[in-house]
Amino acid sequence: MKLKKGDNIIIITGKDKGKKGKIVRVLVRENKVIVEGANMSKKHQRPRKSGEKGRMIDMAMPIHASNVKKAE
Repeated sequence: MKLKKGDNIIIITGKDKGKKGKIVRVLVRENKVIVEGANMSKKHQRPRKSGEKGRMIDMAMPIHASNVKKAE
């Protein structure tokens, strides 16, 4: 895979087409990358301590490496 952590990329297909971002993590075996601020999904988190409220967290989900290209 030619993409590495920290590379600046442009998303070329999908719901976030045209967005630019930085690679946070590379999943080599799955041939996917996680891009900062792109392909966001909501995750429900349970309360950890008594009296604390549960909440929803925005998480960046993986994108297939063929759907991104390096930005020059």
